[in-house]
Amino acid sequence: LLALGLSGAANAGPFEDAMAASNRGDHATALRLWRPLADQGHAGAQFHLGAMFANGRGVPQDDVQAVKWFRLAADQGLASAQFSLGFGFANGRGVPQDDVQAVKWYRLAADQGRADAQIILGIMFDQGRGVPQDHVQAVKWYRLAADQGIASAQYMLGFMFDKGQGVPQDDVQAGMWYRL
Repeated sequence: LLALGLSGAANAGPFEDAMAASNRGDHATALRLWRPLADQGHAGAQFHLGAMFANGRGVPQDDVQAVKWFRLAADQGLASAQFSLGFGFANGRGVPQDDVQAVKWYRLAADQGRADAQIILGIMFDQGRGVPQDHVQAVKWYRLAADQGIASAQYMLGFMFDKGQGVPQDDVQAGMWYRL
């Protein structure tokens, strides 16, 4: 064991090797390593394979393939894949545009603490996209993202206090959130 410890780090594994390859721009190696893992059901590899297709990195850009891999990872509870699937439905990328489905997937990611999903849910409730318009729910989601330091959520929360939407009108609270 001592000899192993002194000889350097042990191999991290194919997933981590693929991540390192992707980070250095070697998408062919990342694809070669992630593909078998994704086929075996590894949620992280499925997500990254989806991202490769979504962004055309190492493969031709293909939103349908991206959604296929995102859905497999999202169904396993991976928040980043749930967010990406919500984005696909919200924007009609790889699937027909469907705000109801977008809300479903964003909510799953938001419930796991994804601040980007929380602010988007706030916007969707604020605008009544895929859900009935509900300023109280909008404030709830904006606050969760604002509490994580997301400036746009802090601004939106300030706006809600400024206009008295979903909360009692309060210039002091509005000013506090605007300043943040």
